Amino acid sequence: MIREHRDSSLRYWNDIHKSQNYDRGSIRTDDWLERFDDIIMRSEKPVLDLGCGGGNDTLYLLSKGKQVIACDQSETAIENIRRNFPEVKEAICFNMLDGFPFDDEAFEVIIADLCLHYFGSEDTKAVLGEIRRVLVPGGHMILRVNSVNDVNHGAGHGKEIEYHVYETESGTIKRFFDEEDIRLFLSDFEIEYLKEETMSRYKFEKRLFRVCVKKW
Repeated sequence: MIREHRDSSLRYWNDIHKSQNYDRGSIRTDDWLERFDDIIMRSEKPVLDLGCGGGNDTLYLLSKGKQVIACDQSETAIENIRRNFPEVKEAICFNMLDGFPFDDEAFEVIIADLCLHYFGSEDTKAVLGEIRRVLVPGGHMILRVNSVNDVNHGAGHGKEIEYHVYETESGTIKRFFDEEDIRLFLSDFEIEYLKEETMSRYKFEKRLFRVCVKKW
């Protein structure tokens, strides 16, 4: 991600988190993680919630009695997490492009919900390399990413600056994946689940891929 896109992304998400009502009572979960409850419940280490945003997945994980480390690039998002979920083990503000502030093999389960589709190819590979580094052997990453069919949320719109990557009107970038993209970027993991699905949490239907991978 070049500098102006990185700065635009931070401004955009800080504005989003300032404008939304993120009181705990307004936060809703959807059922996308339920399929992987057995994996989540087996984790003896805290679960890492990357790009935690308003805390939808943090709330779900806490409801399952898991310790959670919630992370986001937006300080506003992290402030909201700390206010709404004082029981989280830790809430950390960092940009994934700068590397992860965790030791090798620190986690058994990582959640990456709609946060891995904002990078160019080299940055995507670097972020996935960091995820692999901090996972234990046999550990899992459970993720969702934009589909190339997600026309309601920008697929095919804007200036294409890289294959399947578009610059938005806000100056941020979005990547949209097809199945071939996913298998290519996740080739250093074993894919245990991969399915294109729809999500109805937003005003307009969203098409995405739900994926679960294991570190070899």
